[in-house]
Amino acid sequence: MRHKYFALVAATLLACSCTTNTPKANDTDSEADTLTAAEPERIIPLEEQFLPDTIFPSVESVTFVVDHADTLPAPLKDLDDRYADSPNVMAFRKNLLRNADFGGTVEGTPDTIEVAWRFDTDNDQRETKFGRWGGGTGWSGQPVYVRWSADDMAAFRASSPGLTDDFDDEEIFIGSLCNKVYFINYKTGKPSRTPIDVTNVVKGSMSLDPELKNLYVGQGVPHSNPFGNLVIDLLAHERTQQFDRDPKAWRGWGAFDSSPIVAGGYLFWAGENGSLYKYERSQGSLRRISTLRYRVRGAAPGIESSICVYRNYGYFGDNHGNILCVNLNTMNPVWYYYNHDDTDGTIVCREEQGTPYLYTACEIDKQGTDATCYFVKLNGLTGECVWEQRIPCRQLTIGEKHFDGGMYCTPLLGTGDADGLIFANICQDSRTGNKGELLALHTADGSIAYAVPYPTWAWSSPVAFHNERREMFIFTGDSHGNAYIIRATTGEVLYRQRIGNNFESSPIVVGNTAVVGSRGNGIYKMVIRQRDTNP
Repeated sequence: MRHKYFALVAATLLACSCTTNTPKANDTDSEADTLTAAEPERIIPLEEQFLPDTIFPSVESVTFVVDHADTLPAPLKDLDDRYADSPNVMAFRKNLLRNADFGGTVEGTPDTIEVAWRFDTDNDQRETKFGRWGGGTGWSGQPVYVRWSADDMAAFRASSPGLTDDFDDEEIFIGSLCNKVYFINYKTGKPSRTPIDVTNVVKGSMSLDPELKNLYVGQGVPHSNPFGNLVIDLLAHERTQQFDRDPKAWRGWGAFDSSPIVAGGYLFWAGENGSLYKYERSQGSLRRISTLRYRVRGAAPGIESSICVYRNYGYFGDNHGNILCVNLNTMNPVWYYYNHDDTDGTIVCREEQGTPYLYTACEIDKQGTDATCYFVKLNGLTGECVWEQRIPCRQLTIGEKHFDGGMYCTPLLGTGDADGLIFANICQDSRTGNKGELLALHTADGSIAYAVPYPTWAWSSPVAFHNERREMFIFTGDSHGNAYIIRATTGEVLYRQRIGNNFESSPIVVGNTAVVGSRGNGIYKMVIRQRDTNP
């Protein structure tokens, strides 16, 4: 099967390569000098661009079923990345590969952070089965940023009842632990629309449809039923569809911390009920058309990571340490890899010399108190491990609370002068004794370049800024509310200041600013700059 697979991959890559037109040889010099019409470039059919519909022997470890609402599976309609070239940040980590550095730009060497505004959410002290959640944002809690066109603005003003006097062309959307979705004027920090109560705690990152005025929201902790995921129609400024717990799911917990994404015209959304859903989209609504349900070694795991997509293959990890590659055309698993422990951080993909490679790491949860965070690089076509870096980490118990070690964030690939490195926030590294740290590894072999110690844990995903010399600088936060600027090539800390309460949420980057939520109730827009330059 593997030889057949590589033959198909080779044929796919060959079909996608550029062709050259060579003039035909002629019998006379005069004919040889005559220009011949160039042959039209062959348009490659979509089905020839798809990666093969195959199942590797590793999938024998997986018990699965695929339910289709229609008679036949629905293949992707295209292979476009609707997010990559947009100035908007509409999904977690911005694009299908979940590898964006967001394109932040600074002048010179940034060494200071200024708070441009702070927006305060409500604070909900109602008791749930899992405690009180208050306000602000939790993990992974990334905001959405959108810059509307003039036509979009006119459409909202004509139809949406929720606009405030501060509604403008640049907006931030963010889901809160206080059960509300907030809309914020990016420039002023004031409400741009009235908030929408979604009744249950929102911990994960919302997603804005790249073509429709739909906002997709996953609920994380229930106050009441229904409990699951939902659609907000921004034109109507109301919740128009709510999906409750799936009665056919193989796992009973119905939360959706995962951030959905549109690929090939469909929305893909992973659930903590052990299912991956494929939806058909229309304004204000979704129609479920396919569902993958699976077990490994008899257990149905939950999926908190967000699915990463390369062509027609989707990748995700779950809370039992399983990593799956799924053919998004058929929803069948392609390959399976076991990475030992709970994997909540989203897989990052990058194409290197024509092959997609995946980067991910696990937590210290199922293994016990003293265990190993396995940071791996996998071949995205086969699931084969390229390298594995073992990081000894600890699980800490304080009173009745357990603090897992390892990686919760989504890694950041190095770019500019830091090309060849990958960065991740790691908790409770036993080698260094750090409660938290920024760890830099070499992408070629997984060797560790350096570690930057933090005074506490860090779950937030790092982001990047570049200056005019393409030097890379990392912005990140920790659970004490410290914000950092770090030189990517060396780990030099250029700035550290306590700003928020607990930055476990992931930031976005817009120009030379970062927007991120904190536990408590604060949402912050921060300006990253060099001290001797104007804001």
